Amino acid sequence: MGSPRLVATDLDGTALRSDGTVSPRTAAAFALVESAGATLVFVTGRPPRWMRPIAAAVRHRGLAICANGALVYDLHTEQIVKSHLIDPDVLEEVVSRLREKIPGLAFSVEYEGGFARESGFLLDSLDRVAGLTGARTNALTALPCAKLLALHPGMDPDALQDNVCELVGHLVTPTHSSGRAMIEMSAHGVTKASALAALAEGRAVTPAEVVAFGDMPNDLPMLRWAGTSYAVANAHGEVLAAVDHVTAANDDDGVAEILETLYGGYR
Repeated sequence: MGSPRLVATDLDGTALRSDGTVSPRTAAAFALVESAGATLVFVTGRPPRWMRPIAAAVRHRGLAICANGALVYDLHTEQIVKSHLIDPDVLEEVVSRLREKIPGLAFSVEYEGGFARESGFLLDSLDRVAGLTGARTNALTALPCAKLLALHPGMDPDALQDNVCELVGHLVTPTHSSGRAMIEMSAHGVTKASALAALAEGRAVTPAEVVAFGDMPNDLPMLRWAGTSYAVANAHGEVLAAVDHVTAANDDDGVAEILETLYGGYR
């Protein structure tokens, strides 16, 4: 294909270095995409509150699809412009079923404007560094949320996802991306692909005109939808098996390497 009209890339483990930074080479490659008139979309499991350093690194340009498709976030205004939330009654049923069948789970929820967690849910490093604690509460199901998270202290992440899918896959869309035994659940049918497809349709962009990059199972719907898909070399085995191409690892600027080829080069 020629230069794609839309570039969709995951962040953590894909476009970002392992320390969570955007390398100078990758930032320059992102600028090449926009200079060519193409649309650059960050498609991530991250909540909006984790997007500020990324927005600053790309000079507050473009859109981000956050929380695995539940929220569309404008990097320029730092505002949520679209949301697909899990209703409280569905949350209550999902949490109840999982508690009954999988002992040891601790839960957290991502709202549009914050998050809450049970005391047994260990914070991610980005929230610890930022000094955030989240409201420790047992009333997690009282409000609509963008994402429900379930953390287990010892299970294999793939095995936990299989169990969660069997128990509540008809109510929510489960996936995982962190390397921990932590399942991320969006509203039923909401994925990175569903949000990206809607965004592309609004710009009259077809899947054949899209190139996508990812590394973890939550990227699979997006990678399967896009006309051209890449995994970074450090990707999960299921992702490596599903994509059209493999590029260098995230710490070796694999995404930038491909964007340079597609949009004119950075040296």
